[in-house]
Amino acid sequence: MLFSIRSQIHSKRMEEHQVVPDVLDVIPPNVIEVSYPGGHAVALGNELAPKLVKDIPELRWPTEEGALYTLCMTDPDAPTRTDPKNGEFKHWLVINIPGLDIQSGKTLAGYIGSGPPRGSGLHRYIFVVYRQPGTLDISGKCVSNRDLEGRHKFKIRDFARNHGLGEPIAGNFFQAKWDSYVPRLYAQFAMAMITKRCSIM
Repeated sequence: MLFSIRSQIHSKRMEEHQVVPDVLDVIPPNVIEVSYPGGHAVALGNELAPKLVKDIPELRWPTEEGALYTLCMTDPDAPTRTDPKNGEFKHWLVINIPGLDIQSGKTLAGYIGSGPPRGSGLHRYIFVVYRQPGTLDISGKCVSNRDLEGRHKFKIRDFARNHGLGEPIAGNFFQAKWDSYVPRLYAQFAMAMITKRCSIM
């Protein structure tokens, strides 16, 4: 009974905020439990300030023994929800996760917390998990959490289709708008770009 009520709330919130169809084709059947340091939990569209989500959260979702999973956190509202020309922005992407052991998976894009531009309103930050049909063989280096390479105009829907992941098994999301932490986040990217240019010259 509790699961049924929770599923109804989950569906309603994802529909209200247009996670389906903006990001996903179907509403995942399960909710990912997402908890940030300090006890700040993601709760189906609640608002969390960027300063509260700057560190990697703990996540839990239903797993099967021996199964591997893909985890993604994505923002479809870049730079704004009314003009998402750069969306989705890939905030985090890890494949080949055994069970819930994210650290043992292969990170394709390191975690970046929310950083919506000043005046851009609320952005949706969507967590989604897929059960893989097997090990994914994807080459290429990990994009660090100080690098923006390949993060803009990402589509988790297309990634899942291209790698045979099927539909997501779990999801959750929060919303955030600009706060005083965001300029510090941008400064990390600017410094990384300067360092990269200097190493090339």
